[in-house]
Amino acid sequence: MTATAVSAPSRAAELLLAERFGPTLQGEGPSIGQSALFIRLSRCNLSCTWCDTPYTWDSARFDLRQQSERTSVADLVAWALAHPVPLIVITGGEPLLQQRHLPALAEPLLQAGRRLEIETNGTVAPDSALLLAGLRFNVSPKLANAGVPADRRIKSAALEALSASGKAVFKFVARDAADLADLAELAERFAMRQVWVMPEGVTADDVLGCAQALAETVIARGWSLSLRLHVLLWGDERGR
Repeated sequence: MTATAVSAPSRAAELLLAERFGPTLQGEGPSIGQSALFIRLSRCNLSCTWCDTPYTWDSARFDLRQQSERTSVADLVAWALAHPVPLIVITGGEPLLQQRHLPALAEPLLQAGRRLEIETNGTVAPDSALLLAGLRFNVSPKLANAGVPADRRIKSAALEALSASGKAVFKFVARDAADLADLAELAERFAMRQVWVMPEGVTADDVLGCAQALAETVIARGWSLSLRLHVLLWGDERGR
């Protein structure tokens, strides 16, 4: 469909944006290595100890007013469609905290033939208005290694809704065999059909070392293993 056929979102719709960047490569999960644009929304309802984007939520270390800005959905659509990149990733923070205006962002991008991924921690159920053809949820429930109490990081209703949507793949940050045992329980409990394991780390050595420690168990379980390609290429550089 041509750009002129895409319906324009209302200027009134705004999102709290941390940053936008690309073209770059999707570094994680089923689309790893594919050219992509990233729209990173601000704010999160969790506080993972190993989080590599604390500037989206950690007010103790960052002035969140300086790290974010209210941006119109129309501006984000125009920016994304100005790049001939087939994949657009909406990430965070936790994007579903702002899902009221996400359909207004998603619909024109999908109409224009883009593929769309929303990365979420799985604690917020998606509205029915967001269950659009061509959109996928990359759901990353947090294990005990995140340092967040289980009653905050595991929300049964949200995970059940995402699993039942048929639009979700599940991606877990893991460090060791204990993490994988925790993962296996959640995968069975919530009928997770597509499971990806991703090694924790913000350096190439950490990512590769952790991946080597996990690989045999991942293979035995029939899961998939995702490296962190952006870390292997650019380290912990922001905007990559």
